[in-house]
Amino acid sequence: MSTPTSNEDARALATTSSAPARDEDAPDPFAPWSRRALRRCWRALAGPPTASTYWLTRFVILRGIGLVYLVAFLVAAFQLAPLIGEGGLLPAGPYLERLAAHSGGRGAGFLNAPSVFWLDHSDAALLAVSLVGALLSAAVVLGLSNAAVMIALWCLYLSILHVGQRWYSFGWETQLLETGLLAALLCPLLGWRPLSARHPPPRVPIILLRWLIVRIMLGAGLIKLRGDPCWVELTCLETHFETQPLPNPLSPLLHHLPAWALRGGVLMNHVTELVAPLFAFGPRRARHVAGALMILFQLVLIVSGNLSFLNWLTIVPCLACFDDQLLRRLTPARWRERITAGRGPAPPSAAHRYVTYAFAALVAYLSLPVVANLLGREQAMNRSYDRLHIVNTYGAFGSVGRERLELVFEGTADELDDPLAREDADWREYAFKCKPGDPARRPCVISPYHYRLDWLIWFAALDVQARGRIEREDWVLHLVYKLLVDDPGTLSLLEPSPFPEGPPRYVRILVYRYWFAAPGEDGWWRRERVGVLVPATRVDDPRLRAYLRARGWSAE
Repeated sequence: MSTPTSNEDARALATTSSAPARDEDAPDPFAPWSRRALRRCWRALAGPPTASTYWLTRFVILRGIGLVYLVAFLVAAFQLAPLIGEGGLLPAGPYLERLAAHSGGRGAGFLNAPSVFWLDHSDAALLAVSLVGALLSAAVVLGLSNAAVMIALWCLYLSILHVGQRWYSFGWETQLLETGLLAALLCPLLGWRPLSARHPPPRVPIILLRWLIVRIMLGAGLIKLRGDPCWVELTCLETHFETQPLPNPLSPLLHHLPAWALRGGVLMNHVTELVAPLFAFGPRRARHVAGALMILFQLVLIVSGNLSFLNWLTIVPCLACFDDQLLRRLTPARWRERITAGRGPAPPSAAHRYVTYAFAALVAYLSLPVVANLLGREQAMNRSYDRLHIVNTYGAFGSVGRERLELVFEGTADELDDPLAREDADWREYAFKCKPGDPARRPCVISPYHYRLDWLIWFAALDVQARGRIEREDWVLHLVYKLLVDDPGTLSLLEPSPFPEGPPRYVRILVYRYWFAAPGEDGWWRRERVGVLVPATRVDDPRLRAYLRARGWSAE
């Protein structure tokens, strides 16, 4: 026997049984055209609905940061002793003593600049820290990583940075520390395998890495617009390839491109640095395109110059724009099943989540002055706002040189009656590892390796260009002394000495203007002498020795 129903119930029952269920994602034909257009645009940018996972993303990020750490620690292993060792150009010992005196004691000095080298800053200690860092970095590259290893790498590199002085004053040093600490958040504390199905990757570090790449790219883009009119006039690339720190063999070719191509390159620079990062938090497809565009931009920078490991490092947070669904398509088919088995969307442990939430809150707080710096008219490049360099501001090439000056070091074994007049002496030029010198020598290819002395001499030339003398880079005079005594550590940073028979009697520094040879001409460079920066100087020159003693550098 059926139960009678009301008219309203009958209508509802008929509607339920006869009308198909409405697709929530289907377009509403009665919606305004603007809403329908926006909805179609969003679907095109977002792609089909999917639950994004980040197992593969974590895997490639850790391999990438491990590779950069490995290069950075190898640079330290080969160069720290001659740069900041006991007989280095800027010894760490006197620097730590000055820092302790300024801070009010060694304990306060450690708090201002945490470093294991407060315990021992000998050459052996410098080498030991570098080698341990290199070994741990190699383990990460091989896929053996956890939070403890990543934090150890961060501590070791922080120790080097805090005693590195001018040699470690580049923005990519703090960028490496910030990226490395975020990579540590991706890892379990003790698990070794980043693809282990037992330790799902947390999403918070992925978001923080995207926030990092947004700050890196926007910082670089905004400092250009505010720093040099040529970036607005689209003319910066007409001189950039020639005046950048260490050009490579492709730099002359790029320098001689037509003006329209160089102006188009500046436009693409602005699009990549100012527009693409805005989509790092956008819909899925748009985020993928933004990440690919930023990585492509870094690859262009890698092939057009020698910017150390900066561009390789910048690729790492770009990878956070991708998810497993995209990266799996780039994985060889025979590995896909093995990679995807048991690795779905799963939350990490509660403790891991709470740590990432706490760190995200810290990053949000420390980002306040960074955002204020980005929005302010007096934007600063490459500044840290905390002693641990957790959140920093970045930028590059806020100004571009219009001409290239080079400091050329020469020595002679001749005895000079009048050092200022004897141009006919047998002057021999010292060749550096990568810095332009002999106009016939091909520019080097070293990226991601970093010759720190060559870079700082480029800054010394800028010092001379701006002030007509050496001010900030006064370690150049210590370099003159080291050449006069044939210091083995210093000579290891250069090409073989032009004085195999013994140290020179005199060393001088000349200033030259360099420019690329025109297409079809012999050689790579053309140069003309501009003047003398440091006249012919002997090892026993009383002015040189007095200056070295005043700076705490040995003159014995």
